[in-house]
Amino acid sequence: MSQSAGEAARFLTRNAVEALPDNALEAQLELGRPLRVKLGIDPTAPDIHLGHTVVLRKLREFQDLGHTVVLIVGDYTARVGDPSGRSSVRPILSGAEIDSNAETFRRQAFAVLDPEATEVRRNSEWLNMSMEELFALVRTATAAQILERDDFARRWSRREPISILELLYPLLQGYDSVAVQADVELGGTDQKFNLLLGRDVQQAYGQPSQSILTTAILPGTDGERRMSKSLSNYVGVTEPPEEIFGKLMRVPDAAMGTYYDLLLDEPLDGDRPAIEAKRAMARQLTARFHGDGAAEAAEGHFDRLHVAHTIPDDVESIDVIGEDGHVHMPALLRDAFGVSGSEGRRLLAQGGVKLNGEPVPSGSLDLDARALHGKVLQLGKRRFRRLNVV
Repeated sequence: MSQSAGEAARFLTRNAVEALPDNALEAQLELGRPLRVKLGIDPTAPDIHLGHTVVLRKLREFQDLGHTVVLIVGDYTARVGDPSGRSSVRPILSGAEIDSNAETFRRQAFAVLDPEATEVRRNSEWLNMSMEELFALVRTATAAQILERDDFARRWSRREPISILELLYPLLQGYDSVAVQADVELGGTDQKFNLLLGRDVQQAYGQPSQSILTTAILPGTDGERRMSKSLSNYVGVTEPPEEIFGKLMRVPDAAMGTYYDLLLDEPLDGDRPAIEAKRAMARQLTARFHGDGAAEAAEGHFDRLHVAHTIPDDVESIDVIGEDGHVHMPALLRDAFGVSGSEGRRLLAQGGVKLNGEPVPSGSLDLDARALHGKVLQLGKRRFRRLNVV
């Protein structure tokens, strides 16, 4: 850590929304030791998208300055469901789904983080506590204090139900900071209440209180709502290069400045034509996760599809086995593109599946296998497979 504490603090907080308490991070950096920088993520979905990378890149900046990142996979808090910003209880996943998502999330996070400087923990290690320990934890806050949180306050004023389990969530997240002895905790702006409450919980357990940094929330490809897989406005970091490039080319011009600030860490050049700026952004972000060659190929794929309006030359072929002379389309979509059977039926009903550029009729779940041979199956705008019936 060759920088002074003041220089390091200014660098780390330059694009944060808030760094609280004032000057606390600089004081911690002056201690001259690696800080323990915490981020907790509940594995309620399997994949990391660009919205997650905003805070992950901030964690990487801490790592590059010599600090230790503690990535907490909330396999126990996911069973509660974080109510932040929500008007109702989040659906609870099964233990098997949470465990599967947690492993995928951990692996994908290393597309941004340095594995050697990352300590990965699951909060089931300490939240599977005795009733006596739970009683001690809930004594650290009052009901009035918890109900001050914006989303709880809104629901309370509207007489909407709030479960006791939801009220526990901020305390459980705060106890994570106690368990890992966090010096700093990061989170989106919607997490501010939880992060500050973590300071109170640490103090109640006799620990120094963490400082907090909040980061902006990235809008999705619709430019309005936060990026989320459930809203289908996300860009996954492990998606194929042509998917990443194509999705980014759909970002509205009005959201481009935010994307440049949060993902590229540079200002948008207002004098540059919007289409050029968008292409440059799409190339750079595709290259970040797949390399320069893949980004160049993805741009060529985009141009053939959306500029020249042709089917790409390099379409991957797959073997198709007909059963009783027919192919069940939802099963074919699952094998060709990895979509679930229910998702395949939905896409067929919406006209989102084509053969040689022609939409498959919405009621056609089973097609003549011989009629499919040699045709190009298209899902959405950018995904293709050439069918070889065997």
